[in-house]
Amino acid sequence: MKSFRKELVMNVPARLGFVNITPQVQTALRESGIQEGLVLVNPMHITASVFINDDENGLHRDYEAWLEKIAPHDPVSQYRHNDTGEDNADAHIKRQVMGREVVVAVTNGRLDFGTWEQIFYGEFDGYRAKRVLIKIIGE
Repeated sequence: MKSFRKELVMNVPARLGFVNITPQVQTALRESGIQEGLVLVNPMHITASVFINDDENGLHRDYEAWLEKIAPHDPVSQYRHNDTGEDNADAHIKRQVMGREVVVAVTNGRLDFGTWEQIFYGEFDGYRAKRVLIKIIGE
């Protein structure tokens, strides 16, 4: 079995946003040479998420509105985590809701997706560089 590791650097210029990283994952898969196996993709930060869904702008706006209802950023004083001087407690909660990582099967050297599935990086505490791990195992 082979193993391949690659890191992406994400720098979302907003506090909250979603980026389709499917092309970068597909590039990593080609670089790995692996034809059958699994791809794991996860953000290496506790205020970001990786998830699979449709690449449709209305859905992404719905996510943003829904997440703000669940865990609004303001007022930051509503969260005990922010008593430490942070202002990102909402980002931790949003990450928990959207999930940590995804695993996708690799079949014949391709991501084995269902219809419309794409991989997204979800940023909930942006304005700075963060890493995303792509780990591929297989043959």
